[in-house]
Amino acid sequence: MKDFLHFENMLTPKLITLVYWLLLLASIVGGVGSMFGGFEGFTLGKFFLGIFYAACGTLAARIWCELLIVLFKMNEALQDIRHK
Repeated sequence: MKDFLHFENMLTPKLITLVYWLLLLASIVGGVGSMFGGFEGFTLGKFFLGIFYAACGTLAARIWCELLIVLFKMNEALQDIRHK
């Protein structure tokens, strides 16, 4: 409890996993929505555009969350060095 109150343990790395899954869900729902949404109905171009949105969205979410995790891993390594 003391580590939590004195900010020795970070809460954000645990939340990044939740944020990643929410971004993944949003990108897939957005991709499917762009496939079948609109006034024209279903077209082949919109289908491929939806797949492109879903793929790029999931890739971007993964890269962004991994970069955040790297920052926190660097912080942990620096904390270990400081304590030695």
